[in-house]
Amino acid sequence: MFELVGIRHRYGAITAVEVPEWRAATGDAWLLAGQSGSGKSTLLHILAGLTKPTVGSVIIGDTDIAALSESARDRWRGRNVGLVPQRLHLVGALDVRDNLRLARSLAGHPVDEAHISALLEAVGVIELARRFPSQLSHGQAQRVAIARAVVNRPVLVLADEPTANLDDFHVARALEMLRVQAIEAGATLVVASHDARVRSLLPNLFTLPASNVAAPAASVGVQ
Repeated sequence: MFELVGIRHRYGAITAVEVPEWRAATGDAWLLAGQSGSGKSTLLHILAGLTKPTVGSVIIGDTDIAALSESARDRWRGRNVGLVPQRLHLVGALDVRDNLRLARSLAGHPVDEAHISALLEAVGVIELARRFPSQLSHGQAQRVAIARAVVNRPVLVLADEPTANLDDFHVARALEMLRVQAIEAGATLVVASHDARVRSLLPNLFTLPASNVAAPAASVGVQ
């Protein structure tokens, strides 16, 4: 479903990430692994269309997103990518349901109340639909972020360190929820993490070498 070829991204003289080749099929679930500073967040940004690589092709479906203009990448991302950032970036002024409504609207989709309700039910937070992010526990907020990531039925779901600060039970639960929701959306899943506990929970592994020395990168943001 996606193909990276000859990817290299630099910040000035620093090579942040370099990937000769990576291919993933529709419905695959991948762990993107590597030490801190190896370029995981940078590569996740490239897959999301948030960062244009210095050189290389990023073909997702039938589209080389590296060849798109910034505005075209933004439109493409809203319709095709679901993001679960490490810092969840739920909109504090909106309740849970409205956070999902906003994601639909930003992608140019009509609000589908039945679909939103079904997603909130699937991740176990339907009873929290009228609460605001400040009224949620971290685990509840993470579930909402997962629902938001798949509300537009994306072709690609990307999660940045989703197991940070979780105990073993909740690591397994969060990964299972991500996989189930990606499957329901018909999406390929990529989880960027250096958490060793994640390795046994995802069937495919892509590891960045320690020689990739990444410049500081912000966590993946809201689509």
